[in-house]
Amino acid sequence: MQMDSKGKLIPVIEGRKICKRFSSKRGEKTVLEDIDLSVSENEFVVLFGPGQCGKTTLMNILSGLDVPTSGTVYCDGEIVQRPAPERGVVFQAMALFPWLTVRGNVAYGLKARGVPRDEWMERSDYFIKLVGLEGFEDAYINRLSGGMKQRVGIARAYCNDPKVLFMDEPFSALDAQTRYMMQDEIARIWETEKKTVVFVTNNIEEAVFLADRIILLTNCPSHVKKEYRIDLPRPRDYTSRDFLLLRDEITKQMDSTL
Repeated sequence: MQMDSKGKLIPVIEGRKICKRFSSKRGEKTVLEDIDLSVSENEFVVLFGPGQCGKTTLMNILSGLDVPTSGTVYCDGEIVQRPAPERGVVFQAMALFPWLTVRGNVAYGLKARGVPRDEWMERSDYFIKLVGLEGFEDAYINRLSGGMKQRVGIARAYCNDPKVLFMDEPFSALDAQTRYMMQDEIARIWETEKKTVVFVTNNIEEAVFLADRIILLTNCPSHVKKEYRIDLPRPRDYTSRDFLLLRDEITKQMDSTL
């Protein structure tokens, strides 16, 4: 937790006046327009909005995987210009190495940085157990279900101990039952590790179930329409009256942006 010279907390991630335009033969398209946002330490923030509104583009810019056309991103007060280990990413498409075991995938970043064997073994085993894959350490990726593969990706991201973890619709390819199960799991893991998370989804129930705060984006050119602080107690109940009322309120706000 860092503070500026006036004693004010510095956000873990902050975007100021973020704009993104793409050029093609059809002309120029503005995807993001003057977006300001900040994410505090240990906060679980969900980027939510209509399909194709630029949520993934914004996440890529915040994480350093892409650069804005204009505007600036800061991580702990330092300008973000490129990817870095302190900003981990879990992708929608599970970017796992099929020639490595579960442990090999989870420990890959630590091994690449030259972390001693005893340390990467201990850390990888801890996170493999945390995501519920104990006993599968030596299994190869092609022998795992979709939900198990996504657990490996989450364990790998946590094992690298990033300051902030970005997740880009990580459960969108899973069947409904597995998706609900993984939402429970990611909530449990976040409660255990208290990592700062920026999570992208277009599923309203998922957003309300997971978030401390939801940032609702408009259709393109996308800007922040409204922010919702989710004060519902955890673990959350999809069928509770307060959950359903909040879900319906945010859905109506999103529908009005289309």
